[in-house]
Amino acid sequence: MGVEGETKSVATEQGLSANGAQEEVGSGENMAVWVCGIDDLKMKPFKLPSTLGNDEVRVRMKAVGICGSDVHYLKHLQCGDFIVKEPMVIGHECAGIVEEIGKDVEHLKVGDRVALEPGIACHRCDLCKEGCYNLCPKMKFFATPPVHGSLAQEVVHPADLCFKLPENVTLEEGAMCEPLSVGVHACRRAGVGPPTKVLILGAGPIGLVTMLSAHAFGSPKVVVADISPERLKVAKELGADATVLVSTDVKDVDKEVTALQEAMGARIDVTCDCAGVTKTMTTALKATRSGGNICLIGMGHHDMTVPLTPAAAREVNVLGVFRYRNTYPLCLDLISSGRINVKPLITDRFGFSETEAKNAFERSANGGSSIKVMFNL
Repeated sequence: MGVEGETKSVATEQGLSANGAQEEVGSGENMAVWVCGIDDLKMKPFKLPSTLGNDEVRVRMKAVGICGSDVHYLKHLQCGDFIVKEPMVIGHECAGIVEEIGKDVEHLKVGDRVALEPGIACHRCDLCKEGCYNLCPKMKFFATPPVHGSLAQEVVHPADLCFKLPENVTLEEGAMCEPLSVGVHACRRAGVGPPTKVLILGAGPIGLVTMLSAHAFGSPKVVVADISPERLKVAKELGADATVLVSTDVKDVDKEVTALQEAMGARIDVTCDCAGVTKTMTTALKATRSGGNICLIGMGHHDMTVPLTPAAAREVNVLGVFRYRNTYPLCLDLISSGRINVKPLITDRFGFSETEAKNAFERSANGGSSIKVMFNL
C-alpha cells in the first residue's frame, strides 16, 4: 500500500516541520502537548477557533489518558495507515469541564463535567446513515493525523459528543470511557451474554477493559492469557476467573490451546484478540469452538499468516472491531452503577508540563507495572 516507504521518508527527518498550517498559533494562552518528531514532545500554544459554533462547546481538559496509539505516534510517527506528517497535538482519552456553550446547545451548561467521545463522523455517508458511524471514511478523530488531539488546556468539540458525568463518576473515570468503549463494543459485536464463555488474549489496558466488559455483559467465565506474569496478576485481581501464561513462540500454540481450553473447563464461545499478532490470532482460530466468534481488536501485525481455512470449515466467525459506536451512555451507566470499576486501571498520574509529558509517555511506553497513565490538568 506504499505505507512503509512513506513512513521511512518521514521518520528519517530529525523532526517535523514547524512551519505547517497545522501549527499556526494565536495568543499563546492555550497550551498543548505536540508530537514534533520521533521521541520529540513539546509543550506549545494551540490555537482554538476564534468563534464557537452554535452546536459546539469549549471544554477545559482535566483528565487525559495515554493510549498505545499515542505512544506509537511518538515512537514511529505512524499507527496503522495513519502517518504524522506535521506537528500534531496528541491525546484522545479525555474528560473536562464545560467553559462555554454554543447558542443552540441545550443539554449542557457551563460548569458541567463531561467525557468527550473523540470521533466526529460526517453523518452523511451511507455508513453513518446505517448507524455504523465509527466506520465513517471522513471521521475526524482526536490525535489521528491530520486531526489534533486533546492533551491541551482547552479544546472545542461538538456538544452532542460531550456526555455529562453522573455525580458519582470522577473526571478520570470519565476519561476511561474511551478505552472502556472498545471492550463494550467488542462484547456487543460478539454477542456476549450470560451463557457466553470468553477468552481474552492480551492483558494490556484494552484486554483488561474487555474482560471487565465481558463480566458486566453477563459472561459466567472469562479466561485471560498473556506473556507477562505481572499483567496476569493484575487480571486476576480485577476478576479474571482463570489466567494462562503463554509464550511468543508460534510453535507453542497447540499446547497452549489445550491449556486455555482446560482453564475454561468448557467450550470457548468468544475469543477477543487484544494483541492482534500472528500467534494470538492463530491461537484464537484454534481455541474457539465451532460456530463461535472471534473479535480481532488489537492491531499488532498489519499482515498475518493464519490457519483460516480449518476455522472456516468449523464456521468460526472473525469479527473486526474498530473503535466503537454509541457506547458512552452505557459506559457511564456501567461505571456509575458499580458494575465496572475502572479506577484500579489508573496506575500512574502526571501533571501538565513538557517534562511531565515526556516522563508520562516514557512510563507508558515501558509498560511493566503501569496500565493506564493519566494526566491531571
